[in-house]
Amino acid sequence: MSTPAAAPENTLRPTRSVPTPALGWATIGREEEELVLEVLRRKALFRYYGPDPKSPPTMVATLEREMAAMVGVRFALGVTSGSAALEVALGALGIGPGDEVILPAWSWVSCFTAIVRVGGKPVLAEIDDTLCLAPGEITRLRTPRTKAVMVIHFQGIAADLDALSAEARAAGIPLLEDCAESPGALHRGRRVGSIGDIAIFSFQQQKTITSGEGGMVVTNDPRLYERAVRMHDLGQFRDFHARQIPAAEPAFCGSQFRMAELTGAVALAQLRKVDGIRAHCRRLSLRLRARISDLPGIRLRRIPDPDGESGFETYFWVDTMERRDAFRSRLAAAGVPCDQMTGTYAQYRRAYVATGLAHAPGATPFAVGPNWPERGYRVEDFPKTEDIIHRFVVIPVGVTHTEEDMDYIAGVIRRIHAELFGA
Repeated sequence: MSTPAAAPENTLRPTRSVPTPALGWATIGREEEELVLEVLRRKALFRYYGPDPKSPPTMVATLEREMAAMVGVRFALGVTSGSAALEVALGALGIGPGDEVILPAWSWVSCFTAIVRVGGKPVLAEIDDTLCLAPGEITRLRTPRTKAVMVIHFQGIAADLDALSAEARAAGIPLLEDCAESPGALHRGRRVGSIGDIAIFSFQQQKTITSGEGGMVVTNDPRLYERAVRMHDLGQFRDFHARQIPAAEPAFCGSQFRMAELTGAVALAQLRKVDGIRAHCRRLSLRLRARISDLPGIRLRRIPDPDGESGFETYFWVDTMERRDAFRSRLAAAGVPCDQMTGTYAQYRRAYVATGLAHAPGATPFAVGPNWPERGYRVEDFPKTEDIIHRFVVIPVGVTHTEEDMDYIAGVIRRIHAELFGA
């Protein structure tokens, strides 16, 4: 369908105040306060020991135990951030200089930079209409240097893990699940984070559950767990962890990404709310989609497992960028927020890719010079991703929204559709 020569005049005005989309931070209350006060009263802020050697700190340890149980894995390790979790997981996998890691080109900054930080080379892949890694890309991009693939469960929805897991297994490549934006989501009845070789979560301010900053590494593999512990604690494997599994790996130089007890206290209270947040957002998103799914010229995001999604953002595509811009401006005029709740970018459009630089000249995995960016890091190398990311409209849904808000938003979308596409 061709775009009208001139878009109809925008006649929409706000008739309802739609809340700003909010997730975990909006639920902070008595539960978080009580656990934080418990840490302060004990005066034990460090996770491994405190003033009383007979009463070791418990918050991070309890968070790890409950996180492992919720995800359905043997091991969980609290760290300082989702970005730190990525570095720890990559370190556990042994990623280093000369190694390649495949990841979707449409992803958050840390997904790319964490690979560079451990010395590896990010290899960018196309996405599909799930907004996650496209099946077939692992096969297309793998080389003898490929040591891992990073699958990112984008904004509350599991990637097509049936296809991607099979593809990674066939290639003999470990699969790292980035669940930073999707805690609590499921794929075919299993929680995200339990399907790959190792996985990470984030508790940053804008995430589904938050402690301001904070992250988690989870795995079923005892070797990867021990290596993750050493990576996050300067190469050490303290008695707390040795009581879970005996040390079997040689010590190596690690980083320092230990989670503090105050962070663990807030994250623990938030973890206990994740399924309630998911249920609320999913119910409202389904209500919204049911009211707009019949509109011609609008295509909803494909969800590989609709029963498992978290539902905190609804995406739909229109046929042109001009109609996308018209939708966004009219939604804003009607008081409907229509920005993503967390940042995501086409990596090949970011400044750190354009320069190809790391913190020191010898640390970059790229052949920076007159021919950089090389093939695989240029806009023209990603026609599928470029087609997908410039025509969507997003409707965020949060814990402060109601059924009445969804009905109002659906009504606004239908009115905009009538203006732009004709009744």
